[in-house]
Amino acid sequence: MDVSRRGFLKISGAALMASGIGINLRPVSAYAEPLKIRYAKETTTICPYCAVGCGIIVSARDGKVINTEGDPDHPINRGTLCSKGGSIYQLSVNKNRMDKVLYRAPYETDWKEVTWEWAVDKIAKNIKNSRDESFTFRNEKGQTVNRTNGIASVGSAAMDNEECFLYQKFLRGLGLVYIEHQARI
Repeated sequence: MDVSRRGFLKISGAALMASGIGINLRPVSAYAEPLKIRYAKETTTICPYCAVGCGIIVSARDGKVINTEGDPDHPINRGTLCSKGGSIYQLSVNKNRMDKVLYRAPYETDWKEVTWEWAVDKIAKNIKNSRDESFTFRNEKGQTVNRTNGIASVGSAAMDNEECFLYQKFLRGLGLVYIEHQARI
């Protein structure tokens, strides 16, 4: 029997239809599952990883992050994220993430759990002590400088212009001279 390729396909299709294994051409009802971000509060933020400043939408419900995704309205990344930005959900939702403040005193080997209030007070006292010990009112020429050389700051690329402005004002108010920004490193 001499059967062409087209003839073989016709015979095969007819055999499948006749055997009941064929394709059902009746319309199928499809139902979409509700989105997991339904009724969630969306907040825009900036990715903290590098100096590019990609926009991210964080969806939260009941105070817990349930989804993160690129912000399609953001002019820098237009909804796309790199592999680090795409995995930013794990920054918030991760069983290995520390959720308590740990403190290791100087020359100690063990860490101890402390409260946020204690940690913030400790940081403030350390800044005050360092500033007081290294504060210079006048330079060698007798000119008023009002600066501290004992503290430096490296800023974050994840801060927007307004946050950088406030942070800069805070640092200058302390008298810092050595101020750097991560985007330039």
